[in-house]
Amino acid sequence: MTFSVHGLAVSRGIAIGRAVLVASSRADVTHYFIDASKTTEEIARVRLSRNAVIDEITRLQQDLPKDAPPEISALLDVHLMLLQDELLITGVKHWITDRHYNAEWALTTQYEIIARQFDDMEDEYLRERKADLEQVVERILRHMKGAASPMLPAAQAGASRKQSQQDLLLDDTLDVPLVLVAHDISPADMLQFKQSLFAGFATDVGGKTSHTAIVARSMDIPAVVGARSASQLIKQDDWVIIDGDAGVLIVDPSPIILAEYGFKQRQGELERERLNRLKHTPALTMDGQRVELLANIEMPEDTLGAVKVGAVGVGLFRTEFLFMGRKGKLPDENEQYLAYRKAIEGMQGLPVTIRTVDIGSDKPLDRLVGKAQDGHLNPALGLRAIRWSLADPPMFLTQLRAILRAASHGQVNLLVPMLAHASEIRQTMGLIDQARMQLDNKGIPYGPVRLGAMIEIPAAALTLKLFLRYFDFLSIGTNDLIQYTLAIDRSDESVAHLYDPCHPAVLRLIADTIAECQRQGKGVTVCGEMAGDPSMTRLLLGLGLRSFSMHPSQILAVKQQILRADASKLTAWAAQVLDSEDPASLIQN
Repeated sequence: MTFSVHGLAVSRGIAIGRAVLVASSRADVTHYFIDASKTTEEIARVRLSRNAVIDEITRLQQDLPKDAPPEISALLDVHLMLLQDELLITGVKHWITDRHYNAEWALTTQYEIIARQFDDMEDEYLRERKADLEQVVERILRHMKGAASPMLPAAQAGASRKQSQQDLLLDDTLDVPLVLVAHDISPADMLQFKQSLFAGFATDVGGKTSHTAIVARSMDIPAVVGARSASQLIKQDDWVIIDGDAGVLIVDPSPIILAEYGFKQRQGELERERLNRLKHTPALTMDGQRVELLANIEMPEDTLGAVKVGAVGVGLFRTEFLFMGRKGKLPDENEQYLAYRKAIEGMQGLPVTIRTVDIGSDKPLDRLVGKAQDGHLNPALGLRAIRWSLADPPMFLTQLRAILRAASHGQVNLLVPMLAHASEIRQTMGLIDQARMQLDNKGIPYGPVRLGAMIEIPAAALTLKLFLRYFDFLSIGTNDLIQYTLAIDRSDESVAHLYDPCHPAVLRLIADTIAECQRQGKGVTVCGEMAGDPSMTRLLLGLGLRSFSMHPSQILAVKQQILRADASKLTAWAAQVLDSEDPASLIQN
């Protein structure tokens, strides 16, 4: 019987195939107490399995094919850091030594404790790292059981088929479309098969910034995550349609539905081919207005994907990756300088906007896994981003010197997050001047940078003239601007439905920011999710925006909308949208 499962659309496209299920090792962990004399033996079991996983991932990293998406190596690094994290190791030892839990019970207990700390984190990207922790724990458990391969499909009682799914997996010459359905799937597991084997992915957990989503986008494979109980509802070998556009899984589809989605799939393939032909087409509206399409990147390696799709620069280089999972040791100036230089050189002379670290009370630096400091009940409103940097001038000066040094290798813009007060602006400017002076005193060369501020707090959007006296350009971070304007935590399911990019107040703040920058001849970019949403492109053009920054995978779809738009005719329509009580209804039409 046909039924559907809803989740989050994280990688566009349609995939149709037989389901390959990956069972969770945590689901059947036994729980028993051990004799005190067995504690050393149980700790050794965990340690040996953990070391085996470290060796396995290290080998996978070393054997990565040259054409593998660059994101995968970096994601494997995160898993290696988690495997060696002291909080995980010492916690497991505690449960075995003090409580006399068996090894598997101790490992899953410590996982649950750390997982709850992740759940309390405000930042969506860090919250999604809970999935990475779960994945490494799964791999350790599989090794403890002596499983030959973490990717072998789960056995399904009563399943009848002419050839076993395992045989299909081992024989890649068969033209059988397969889709992967799992509670979650790690980047390391994905590498155990050729990239072309699976037509799509679906997982019970995850979000738009989960590693499954990141890898799926980098491989251009349709994916749906956060589908709750998909791995329990779907049986081995079921026919499944993964609709990566709508975030829906259709199980056991009827011939009519199969035919309909087969047509959509062919149309999607044709559309991707058409989009690929736009890579080197200038982003010009029908009336000849040039639009700048930039890429958001997380790591220096991401520049490869940005250049590949024709990005004309990096509009947002998040630097947090350098600061997390370091067991208390912050990156020194030279390490940061080399990372920024690598990104600059990767863009082959195109401009790179480097944002100073956006990290805070909910993002501890002594380890990737952690908890908010006592007293910070709402980290989103606490010591984060520029507030945190200004509270630690030596750390901030180290980053500023590294960015300034890297600027001698190409065009660099320096972007400061979460400013709201004139005092913060003056402090920031003073520290930038101090960083230059320190480099001068040491005779170290550095380059010029354009200075920018992020507009992501309503207070900043309402005091634009103050900001434009100090900064060369502004960058609108729509994700936080929406959250702070509407007082909505979109990770809170009870209010997430109220998170509305089309709310009149949000649109007014964006429109006013763009208009004021135009009046003063200053650059302005939108770098939040709204920039990469093709349904919002016409409105942003109508509001006067000419610089968009987004995930590289979204650039060609947005470019297509730009090429089809007559910007001069969108201005009056955009004004109507701003004045409407229900802007979404006009945008969707």
